Amino acid sequence: MLILFGILVIIASAILGLIVLIQNPKGGGLSSSFGGFGNQLMGVKQTTDVLEKGTWLFAAIVGILCLLSPAFIPKSGNSANPNDEIIKGMNATPQKTTPPPANTVTIPTGPDSGKH
Repeated sequence: MLILFGILVIIASAILGLIVLIQNPKGGGLSSSFGGFGNQLMGVKQTTDVLEKGTWLFAAIVGILCLLSPAFIPKSGNSANPNDEIIKGMNATPQKTTPPPANTVTIPTGPDSGKH
């Protein structure tokens, strides 16, 4: 389900980006670049209204999808991720261990110490 939300967020973000790039902050944008086509079909004022409404719509879609997606993240008990056990082990309190014994060497002494 998270993959579906991710794909929808990416698509909505791309469309939102295109809508924003089409607009011109001074009211021109690509809608005025099409010559008389925009005026004949909807009019310049309606074109900017549609683009502004589309901007708000897709911004709302991206926001809602981002807010809803954490609800579909699997809980720790239902997760199929094998690394969860490792992470749980890392979060556990460490137990005290005794240090290993120091390396001690015994030097034989006595009359037979030099003979093998």
